[in-house]
Amino acid sequence: MSRDDRGGVRPVQQSADGGDLIPVTVLTGFLGSGKTTLLARLLKNPDLADTAVIINEFGEVGLDHLLVAKGDESMVLLDSGCLCCTISNSLGETLGDLHFRRVRGEVPRFRRVLVETTGLADPAPILHTLMTDYLVTAHYIFDGIVVTVDGTLGEGQLDEHEEAVKQAAVADRIVVTKVDITDRARLDALRHRLGALNPAAGILESSQGDVDPGEILHIGLFDPGRKSPDVQRWLREEAVSAKEHNHEHDHARHKHDPHRGDARIRTFSIHLDRPASWQGYAAWLEAVRAFRGKDLLRVKGLLAIEDPERPYVIQGVQHVFGKPVRLPCWPSADRRSRLIFITRDLDRAAIEATMGLLHDPAAVWREAVDRAAGAEGRTS
Repeated sequence: MSRDDRGGVRPVQQSADGGDLIPVTVLTGFLGSGKTTLLARLLKNPDLADTAVIINEFGEVGLDHLLVAKGDESMVLLDSGCLCCTISNSLGETLGDLHFRRVRGEVPRFRRVLVETTGLADPAPILHTLMTDYLVTAHYIFDGIVVTVDGTLGEGQLDEHEEAVKQAAVADRIVVTKVDITDRARLDALRHRLGALNPAAGILESSQGDVDPGEILHIGLFDPGRKSPDVQRWLREEAVSAKEHNHEHDHARHKHDPHRGDARIRTFSIHLDRPASWQGYAAWLEAVRAFRGKDLLRVKGLLAIEDPERPYVIQGVQHVFGKPVRLPCWPSADRRSRLIFITRDLDRAAIEATMGLLHDPAAVWREAVDRAAGAEGRTS
């Protein structure tokens, strides 16, 4: 984050070279869930001809029939016009190298990036990079995370693998795959479970990777083509709020089952009527990161800071929060700040207890000191 003249934090609103920030979409999913099939199908779509794709290894993707030219051992050009490269030393360095090659005219001027992860990937480090690495944030902006879930095997994978639960919990879009070979009852049960785990995510169904690119691109809060946010789909506040009413019942129902790791995951939204201050935002960040950062799987939403007419996009993963990005206006007549929290073993009340820091951090600290002093006096 950069600093304004008063020492407060201010957001970066365009790339370091004055152009539009390039949106980056992350595609992940558990082993065998169909993300590679989805990626290969997407790359045939002419709407993605201006896309750069970053994958771990060409051999895993099976793109030989799409290749027309090799740039070097880490980069190829596809006949669809897409640029495809492997992760070099790190994701940040790969994205930085791609940008500079684009500026020098060594590669096509791509307008979006897709990053495909391995099936066992913890999405948190990837999101950390996209939100905090200067090589990335100077030229790119995180646009959303798409997660594939196996329609046939998904329930068992959620039971047995914490990675599968975490991937689904932090998703902006969930694509249930293999619907052509899965019976409807199994699909409906899986969709119900995914909806309870992450009501903020849109759930799509796919056969052989057939998904409309428009459903999984520009799903974040920043669309450089329109300069306006698609917030209504992204926040899905009503679904998140409704889930809160059923959470305790669901938790009690599943607590006997040691394999239902998603019972530890909670999703809730918090609305605020008053704008925050930059000092308050900094104090709140320090508090939640220091005490419960590891349990914040994801935080995202809109926050009014000082100027109530123009909100900021806030995104965080565990201890790491990205730069607030200022929007030109609110997406609707509702001017309340609203944040969605996806947490592990952390309930709504614990987060709500910290929210006063956003508005008046000095008063909250004084109250905490007074409580501590009173407790000490009672024990002396």
